[in-house]
Amino acid sequence: MSDVFSTTVACADCTERRQDLEATGHRVHECREDPTLPGYCTLRYSRPAATADGGPVALAATQALAARAIVNIFETGQVRGDYSAVTLLPGDTGRLTYGRAQTTLGSGNLHLLISRYCATGGARFGARLRPWLPALATRSPAADTDQKLHNLLRASADDTVMRDVQDAFFDELFWEPAARAAARLGIRSPLGTAVVYDSWVHGSWAPLRDRTNASGTIAGVGEHDWVQRYVRNRRDWLGTHGNPLLRNTVYRMDAFQRLIDQEAWGLQLPLVVRGHEISLGTLSALPPNCYDGPQPGSRPLGVQSPLQRGLDVRLVQLALSDQGCDIRADGIYGNASARFIRAFQLTSELPETGIADAALIQRLLAMGD
Repeated sequence: MSDVFSTTVACADCTERRQDLEATGHRVHECREDPTLPGYCTLRYSRPAATADGGPVALAATQALAARAIVNIFETGQVRGDYSAVTLLPGDTGRLTYGRAQTTLGSGNLHLLISRYCATGGARFGARLRPWLPALATRSPAADTDQKLHNLLRASADDTVMRDVQDAFFDELFWEPAARAAARLGIRSPLGTAVVYDSWVHGSWAPLRDRTNASGTIAGVGEHDWVQRYVRNRRDWLGTHGNPLLRNTVYRMDAFQRLIDQEAWGLQLPLVVRGHEISLGTLSALPPNCYDGPQPGSRPLGVQSPLQRGLDVRLVQLALSDQGCDIRADGIYGNASARFIRAFQLTSELPETGIADAALIQRLLAMGD
């Protein structure tokens, strides 16, 4: 993997992002206006070499996982994060977003993530996603609305390769620089590091850090007092922001304030954040909306109670999507899936049962190969 990385940001945020990178030891090689996306710049940079000074404090594995889990809950409402999440919010400049930490089409990072996945050995859906790379690279509006692409992204989250690629990508992009930023400022606690990480993911860490420093540095007031001031400042900033999407995220700071009130500086498990349990059990569970079975053809699929869920359902839905059906590949076999199966049976001169048996499943999947 190359030592030189790139990220695309709005030109208005370029100076701040460059300062953030340089303040955490990165070397910025260049900043160029993106010719394919007016109003955006591409920064090329190298990660800092490991040093004895200014590096991130080594958190215990469970503390680091807990810090990530808090932000996962904020981003996708899930402790493990939703690796399959595909979101398009009206008015969001990021446009199409995907994955555990909701990387965006508008920033260019979605292209980088999918490129990395396609280049990784064993990527199950790499060949099917590769034709989309040019559209992702140019931030084509087609990517925002194409259901086939969205279903491919959802399905690829069932692949452990995709989940590993997402973890490594988001750690490089957010967790590692946030941990370095926290350490350079003098933050040592897991909770304080989580606050910085959240801001690195959510944006505008640097100006709010500077605003908080204006009323007292960590050296002067102590880490705990400084972090509380920062959380209050960030909540005020979010609550009065001109973007209603940001105003609606004040809950992030409210959740941190509750952890501060509980003196949870060490993020000892278990924790409850916004009604979600963070524990060894939830941190080690299969991520939500990801499936590792059953294998296609191992059972007939039909509408039942409770509804059937799994990898076989997802792959059948993906095959139907490939045939032009307007179906969401969510891995849940409901009435919509049955309706499209009946339509497929009709055109294939088969009994219209709405039930996909092993032979029909094999036939559908073969059409997509």
